[in-house]
Amino acid sequence: MKPVKIGISACLLGEEVRFDGGHKRDRFLTDILGPHVEFVTICPEVEMGLGTPREPMRLVAAGTSGVRMITTRTGIDHTDAMNRWAKRRLTDLAREHPDLCGYVLKKDSPSCGMERVKTYGRAGPPRRDGRGLFASAMIDGFPSLPVEEEGRLGDPRLRENFIERVFAFRRLKDLFTARWTVGDLVGFHAAHKMALLAHSPVKYTALGRMVASAAAMPRAELRRAYEDQFMATLSIVATPKRHANVLMHMLGHFKKRLSSESRDELYRTIEDYRVGLVPLVVPMTLLRHHARAHRVTYLLDQVYLDPHPRELMLRNHV
Repeated sequence: MKPVKIGISACLLGEEVRFDGGHKRDRFLTDILGPHVEFVTICPEVEMGLGTPREPMRLVAAGTSGVRMITTRTGIDHTDAMNRWAKRRLTDLAREHPDLCGYVLKKDSPSCGMERVKTYGRAGPPRRDGRGLFASAMIDGFPSLPVEEEGRLGDPRLRENFIERVFAFRRLKDLFTARWTVGDLVGFHAAHKMALLAHSPVKYTALGRMVASAAAMPRAELRRAYEDQFMATLSIVATPKRHANVLMHMLGHFKKRLSSESRDELYRTIEDYRVGLVPLVVPMTLLRHHARAHRVTYLLDQVYLDPHPRELMLRNHV
């Protein structure tokens, strides 16, 4: 697999680019995820020329003019300048890093906040309904790109989901940047069956219909449609119930291979996970062990068993 590139707000890596001259270094991103990825750092406010330190800004609802990004004391409106800069920067980003696989944004920022950024009106308290200007342009410009805020990554399920999507996007890019055939796409889809089922059985079925009719679709259209739907499916956070259903499906492959005692042990472990007594890594480890011991090739080929580096220990907490 080629390097996994992730765009990131520069302050999250410890760069002193905040409005107050400080940073917001995130230890998970720098110390745990960092060794497994290549970061592409951006600070919209510094790169557009505002400097550090600088007067803080906030989002202001301005009626028919939409939401504006305005300094808190002097009332300088930087909206148009930010939007022009973001358009140029994102064009450059797409050209310089076509293999970008994800993006981590700084929460609550008027430029980088992904959701629930404070929006101020003429009266009353601010509303938590805004999105940073750069974040909005980036999400609109890269609709399939996995995007998260560092604050939301504190939730184990959202963290695991984001990292799974990042590495899945890398595999998808590897498929489509090579000389691929419909057969290659069929194999890719088959290898991701269990992973997709854990996120949405309904969307997995729809993707299956697309793959089944792939030979009749123009290749560019097929690639675009499959990428959109594949990444949209993975963006649905998998629940313990859906994980458990997938694990039970995998257990069925051992019906004639395991003793009744071993099957019962595996079944009980899956049920323990379903009700929250053990994390996902416990039944996954046991299933992986039996798949290797009995050489169940179909299961060993499933990305679901190893969707991201084990060193991240993401499934120890979901």
